[in-house]
Order: sequence, then C-alpha cells, then structure tokens
Amino acid sequence: MRTTRVTGFSGLGHPLLALVMIGLGVVGLYTGDFASVWQRIPFDPLPGRLYFAYAVALIELLGGLGMLLRPTIKLASAMLLVFCVVWLSSKVPAIVVKPEMEATWLGFGEVGTIVAGVWVVWTRTRGGSVRWPRILFALSLPMIGLSHFFYPDETAKFIPAYFPQPLFWAYLTGAGSLLTCLAILSGVLARLAAALETAMLVAITVFVWLPGLSPMPVNVGEVTGFLISSAIACGAWIVADSYRGTAWLARQAP
Repeated sequence: MRTTRVTGFSGLGHPLLALVMIGLGVVGLYTGDFASVWQRIPFDPLPGRLYFAYAVALIELLGGLGMLLRPTIKLASAMLLVFCVVWLSSKVPAIVVKPEMEATWLGFGEVGTIVAGVWVVWTRTRGGSVRWPRILFALSLPMIGLSHFFYPDETAKFIPAYFPQPLFWAYLTGAGSLLTCLAILSGVLARLAAALETAMLVAITVFVWLPGLSPMPVNVGEVTGFLISSAIACGAWIVADSYRGTAWLARQAP
C-alpha cells in the first residue's frame, strides 16, 4: 500500500484526541491521582503513587499539547504511544488472573482503541503503513462489544431514559462493534464500518457521558468518564480517518 508522509493533522480525530489528552492531564494534576478505574494500577500499594500520578498527568498534558503543534507532532505522538502501550500493558495482569471475567478484557479493549489512534498518528508522521494499528483497533472491538452481551443489564443502565427499549440499544451497540471488527479484518466495507463505529462511540459519549457533567460542583469522576469515553471515540475516529481516499464500498485489506 502506497503511503505518504503526513506532518500535520490527518483528520479531525487527531486534534480532538490531543485536546482530550490535555484534559486528562489537567484532571490528573488537579486530583493527584490516576483516571479512576481506567488507569487502575496493578500494584497496591504503589510506592510513590502521588509522583507516578503526576508523571502520568504531565505526559498526557505535554503529549496532547505537542500533538497540536506541527513541529512536535512526531515526538509527542511517539511519547504518547509509549505511554499508552504501558497503560495497555497494565491491563494484562487482570486478564491473566481472571481471564473468565469479560470486564478485564473490556478494559484492555477500551485502551486498545486509544493506542490504535495514537499509533496511526505516529505512523503517519513517519510515512508508514497503518495496517497494524487498524488490526489492533479491530481486535479491541470484540472486547468492548461482548461486554454488552455479558453485562446487558448494567449496559442498559447507561442508556438515557428517553431511549425506548434500553436492552435493545445495549445489544445493538455491542453487535455493531463485533461487525466492525469483522469488516476491518476482512476488508469488506471497512471504511464504512469504521465510520459507523466512530459515530456510535461519539453518540455514546454525547448521550451517555456528556449529560452527567455538572458545572458546579465539578464531579471529577464524571469528568474523567467523559474524557475517557471521548478518548476511545477519538481513537476510533483517527482509525476511520486513515481510510480517507478509499471508496466507501471498496474491499481493502487492513
């Protein structure tokens, strides 16, 4: 697959993810803690926990700022990629201990979509192929989608009250992630599937997490949840943007 070197934004998902990372960094510096359950540390107690939390927040803040500036995109995306891979690796111990618990896979899949997005940005700055980030994204989706089938009642509770039949939406969104995985891995309608998955994740962020934000008093947990959901959606958005130039109904390998 022919590639070109990209030194600027390769779609709207890129700057949005940068802003989200800045937001996570600001929240981390404000609270002196990690992003709740999404950045749960597999070591308890963690020596120097406060310093590690501030270090993570600074990486997120500086990485996000760097991704917004053209001269520093390459360095910032590389730094965030290493950070996100470490973040993803922190999910592995829980999977090893309780592989039968789908929730442990869910955490891995959520962070996996963020890693895929950052990986695409970094790869594009080098003029490389986005094949492997797409595959990582595709393989992360079943871990998210299956959680809707393993925990339908819990998922339905997140559906806004004005949506009829919450269980229907829980199953539909879960199935959407599974179908997107198949589409990307097979190359059949991959661009369309990635775009629809992105639209679904953005809708979840807007309809589920955004209404929970309150200006005063600020609930850090709600803000963190909104930012993480936004990061997941932006990761998918960046992957979807990587298909630009491809026909919507074309068949293309990952």
